[in-house]
Amino acid sequence: MKWRGRRQSGNLEDRRGMSTKGKFAAGGGIIAVVVVLLQMFGGETGQVLAPILDQVNQSQSVSESGEQRELTEKEKELGAFMNAVVVDTEDIWNQIFRDNGLGAYKEPNVVLFTDAVRTGCGNASAAAGPFYCPADQKVYMDLSFFDQLRSRFGAKGGDFAIAYVTAHEIGHHVQTLLGTSQKVRQMQQQSSAAQANQLSVAQELQADFYAGVWAHHNKEYLEEGDIEEALSAANAVGDDAIQKRTQGSVQPDSFTHGTSEQRMHWFMKGYKTGDIRQGDTFSELLN
Repeated sequence: MKWRGRRQSGNLEDRRGMSTKGKFAAGGGIIAVVVVLLQMFGGETGQVLAPILDQVNQSQSVSESGEQRELTEKEKELGAFMNAVVVDTEDIWNQIFRDNGLGAYKEPNVVLFTDAVRTGCGNASAAAGPFYCPADQKVYMDLSFFDQLRSRFGAKGGDFAIAYVTAHEIGHHVQTLLGTSQKVRQMQQQSSAAQANQLSVAQELQADFYAGVWAHHNKEYLEEGDIEEALSAANAVGDDAIQKRTQGSVQPDSFTHGTSEQRMHWFMKGYKTGDIRQGDTFSELLN
């Protein structure tokens, strides 16, 4: 992705290298496993992630000091890349909202952190992976996740894998602004566990679709291989792929994010059409 020369976003909070106090049960125990499997690439954080973080908060706390170590040149470069991605999401989603009569687009903050962070949804460790918190309308990312995406889940990596994940989480913010997330929570409260999972899958696939819509409108900055990097990441974190790697079998009733094929399909539909109105994953999956 061509990313140099962008303006500076006022919505990127770089907390990397800040010292944190407090330990997290999610750092290496069963909660971490639950978070990684159920919350890979965010998800409906208010529905799933917040209760898990509440369990952590009951016994653990974290504080972030104002002291920050000097970032390495590689970290600074990655921060500059993330700034470009955030700027592109701002420009594109502002335009999409205007073009579709959706009112004003409220830009979310994107928080980069190391190891642990305090959020409006509770305390979180890096084990949570990237996620969106609807309570404070911020995206949280420990960028070391992308090393795991390659080493543990077999993705190709590359800078556009990071862009795809960021765009997916911004997709959850779009769902919050449009009222989709709130409707899903209400429907899940009145549904069986299996139906609630299906609603979660539809919501996640729509976030993938929105990531594809963003990529469509960002074509001037794309380079050869970028879309393949995004598809490799989407393939690696499909529910079926994760379950095969972690437990050796696939249980469709427990899916919360969709299969690898579904995730790639909806990203590509968004990329090919660029039309936010064609992302009704709910009707297609639930009817």
